[in-house]
Amino acid sequence: MKLNELLSRITPPDEAARARAHERWSECAKPLGSLGTLETAIEDIAALTGSAEVALSPRAVLVLCADNGVVAQGVTQTDSSVTAKVAHQLGLGRTSVCRMAEVAHCRVVPVDMGILNFPGADGVLSRRAGNGTADFTVGPAMTRAQAEQAILYGMELVRGEAARGTKLLAAGEMGIGNTTTAAAVACVLLGQRAETMAGRGAGLSDAGLARKIDAIRRGIERNKPDAADVLDVLSKLGGFDIAGMCGAYLGGALYGVPVLIDGFISAVAALCALRLCPRALKAMLASHVSAEPAGRLVLDALGKTPLIAAGMRLGEGTGAVAAMPLLDMALAVYRECYTFEDGGIEAYTPQEGQP
Repeated sequence: MKLNELLSRITPPDEAARARAHERWSECAKPLGSLGTLETAIEDIAALTGSAEVALSPRAVLVLCADNGVVAQGVTQTDSSVTAKVAHQLGLGRTSVCRMAEVAHCRVVPVDMGILNFPGADGVLSRRAGNGTADFTVGPAMTRAQAEQAILYGMELVRGEAARGTKLLAAGEMGIGNTTTAAAVACVLLGQRAETMAGRGAGLSDAGLARKIDAIRRGIERNKPDAADVLDVLSKLGGFDIAGMCGAYLGGALYGVPVLIDGFISAVAALCALRLCPRALKAMLASHVSAEPAGRLVLDALGKTPLIAAGMRLGEGTGAVAAMPLLDMALAVYRECYTFEDGGIEAYTPQEGQP
């Protein structure tokens, strides 16, 4: 099925289910709204799934891996070979997100979206949209058809997870150079300057940051992407991982599976999904605000409040996985807390001036 056909099937959130979840929170014997964004997250999931009977397990983190040709411009501390090496370790269950996911009772699903010259590895799914992207300072990063295919792969991954009963997903990534591609895409979609959106990624020097900013400027000038056309922006400046995560959010909205946004790159992918289909917002939950300079700016553009502010910038979906136990604790209160009636306590009521 074509992308536009799938997008047309995404429905608005179920506000009646959200209201039922809100009412359940109001019956819990505690001050109204006192768990803040945690309460909102549970209500958002109810509105997505159409049921106030919220479940968060089983769960998985999708780690979409791809290489980016812009690395040739000296915008990273390491070369592209690291992407394949980390993907191999993801397949073996040895990386940072794997260790965190074990604690959070979460499966890790590494996916090759376009790792340069990657022969494949045990434990790594293959959904290759290309053999790495081209250097966007000299031309488009990929074709429009490749961008659409990568989005469709992301949607397909979520469809498969929904079919196996997965109730919560996280969107993670791994790809040397992908903070540069994400910053370039965000510059265009948000009308911002490269200096505002570009950060130090995995640890750039001042000179490296200057090269990164220059590469983003040159890429935008060379390709002249149309900010009103997300596929045009993605194909000219993006990466297969970003396009795949964009598809994951769209798939979450279509198949009723909430998807936790990870850091800056993941949030830029969410912004792409939002611009393609505003109704996709219903599937998105913000896990944390990235330490990348534009992390907060992109979340603000999504209208999402993060659960965590821990200065994280690791990637792989680590921030999203870190938020899962918080949601578990919120759900425990939502399901099992005694009510005002149970405790013989007069219920709280909304007061004038209360936020």
